Amino acid sequence: MSESLGRIERPAADSFRNQRKLLVVFLVYPYEGAPPGYLERCERYWGQIGEQIGSLEARIGPVKHVYHESVYEAGEKGIELAGRLNRYSHEISAGRVACGATFEAFEERELAAELSDLGRFLMLGFASSKVAQLVRDLHTQADKKRNEHVIGVIDSTLKPEEVGLLFVSEGHRLQFPPDVEVFSVVPPALDELHRWLRDESDRIRQEAAAEKQEVPDNEGETVSGEEEKEVG
Repeated sequence: MSESLGRIERPAADSFRNQRKLLVVFLVYPYEGAPPGYLERCERYWGQIGEQIGSLEARIGPVKHVYHESVYEAGEKGIELAGRLNRYSHEISAGRVACGATFEAFEERELAAELSDLGRFLMLGFASSKVAQLVRDLHTQADKKRNEHVIGVIDSTLKPEEVGLLFVSEGHRLQFPPDVEVFSVVPPALDELHRWLRDESDRIRQEAAAEKQEVPDNEGETVSGEEEKEVG
């Protein structure tokens, strides 16, 4: 069962006894060249994530295991790899490890590489429908194996009464073990970021459409469609 933190009511402590708990955090990445306003919202999101994880830990116990998408090493090497991917999730992970949590190797390296390669092939497109279907089938098989592997990692390391912390993409299709109580940590800043991204996308499309309406005049300058009628 998955719950959003903002809608969780305060339960009795006994309700979590002997249960395995997993806090699921969606990865939002900062990146160079981001449009104005993005990094500010990204930082706000991760600030709220840190606060809400701390609130949950106060209720159900401290994080004992950390899992991070795209990371195939454990311990310090794993934390270092996480730092190359996302400085915010790295900071939270390192803080939990400093308090006694174990950073687990989430991915299987060769399987993750296979899935990544097949994903790149799919983005390239194909002239042959036969080859396209073959690559899609291979990607589906690799994705299934990868998902089975990472769920196996959680299932084998997360013990009764323990709390795990998973950083994963928002569109993940992972099916967690039925005896794991899943808490989706979804702060208000995520909805704000989604709305802002939609607005930015609409603005860019509108600007592109406006540019297409401009046509060159006889002297090589551009005028709008309306202005062209007046010139003619």
